[in-house]
Amino acid sequence: MKPLETVYWVRFLFGFLAALVCVGYAVGTNVISSVAPFGGTTVFLNSVSLAIIMYLLTYYLVKHRYKLMVQKPQKLLTTGIGIYFLSWIAFWTLLYTILAGKPPV
Repeated sequence: MKPLETVYWVRFLFGFLAALVCVGYAVGTNVISSVAPFGGTTVFLNSVSLAIIMYLLTYYLVKHRYKLMVQKPQKLLTTGIGIYFLSWIAFWTLLYTILAGKPPV
């Protein structure tokens, strides 16, 4: 597999990992509970912040590993950005919905 293809799939996996971290943070701070299942925009903004921080961490990990294997090191920043955030939002929504359950009526 080519280095940029590997970076793409690594970013996909880190998107899933970021979703787990965001939902874990929401559970740890009791934002997701049976009493008040939806925390509002604060939960989303906290999760977006965590996802961006994790993306930057993946950039430094990928840069350290694949810097010499690609022609343009700038491609390491943008390769996989779409799949990262797409996988993050899909898995975050799925996990959050499963844990929050049915909204109160």
